[in-house]
Amino acid sequence: MPLGTLDGTPPPFFRQGPSALSKLVFFSTLALLLMVADARFHVTQPLRAVIATALYPAQWLVLRPVVWAQGGSQYFVALNRSQAKEAEAQYQLGLQSQRAQQVEQLTLENTRLRALLEMRARVNAPALAAQVLYDAADPYTRKVILDKGSLDAVLAGAPVLDEVGVLGQVTRVYPSVSEVTLITDPNQAIPVLNARTGVRGLAFGNTALLRGTLELRYMDANVDMAAGDLLTTSGVDGIYPPGLQVARVLKMERRADSAFARISAEPVARLDGSLHVLVLQPLAQQILTRPEPDKAAAPIARGIKP
Repeated sequence: MPLGTLDGTPPPFFRQGPSALSKLVFFSTLALLLMVADARFHVTQPLRAVIATALYPAQWLVLRPVVWAQGGSQYFVALNRSQAKEAEAQYQLGLQSQRAQQVEQLTLENTRLRALLEMRARVNAPALAAQVLYDAADPYTRKVILDKGSLDAVLAGAPVLDEVGVLGQVTRVYPSVSEVTLITDPNQAIPVLNARTGVRGLAFGNTALLRGTLELRYMDANVDMAAGDLLTTSGVDGIYPPGLQVARVLKMERRADSAFARISAEPVARLDGSLHVLVLQPLAQQILTRPEPDKAAAPIARGIKP
């Protein structure tokens, strides 16, 4: 090839096209037209819907970790909140249960106090209300301790009642407390009267048969006594007022080898469950002393001048 035929100009490094200023003006105008058309005529709305539909699966996959993280944190927050609410509910339930038990206890005490007041109204004797503190520690005796003593004018030998019947007798008196021996104690005896037949007897604390019962001793084998008979105080001992309920006959056994019958009775009073009691003044203390005769008036009564 001849040397003169070769082109000596170098080839362009970049392809030459429209200038940068022309491109800026063109695309700026196009963008302006598209914005005006979209604002006025909503021409790009279908395109947006298609693009959003096409991109939704990708968006869903990208957002899953964020949703899971938020759900996990909310789960633990809700779990802690639920546990706190459960603990609070259990605490409130415990308080309500305690209050319900206290209401039942107060209702029971109110019922017993009402019955005790009715007993006090029926008994025509000076009485003092007292509360049982505790049972005596001696397992071989049946005794309770009251919260009233000599400072409250409690006397030794005073009868003690609950709202149902005779509970026992005061055997020891201290300044602030007193000791009551229950009628079921082996060393305690109380004169009784059968309210049905009028038969009198003597009831002792029972140790040979059933603990917590009474035994009528020295009763004739042919005595008119039956199960269910009510035994009341006879009033012949000068301690218990007459007519107070003591026990009900449980059974009567007539033995051929003895002239006496074996009679057991169940106390009417709640010996193990009484909380409030009445302490009566002994019957002997209520009997007025006989006034001494007036020596100056005696001769006048006989018609003799002094």
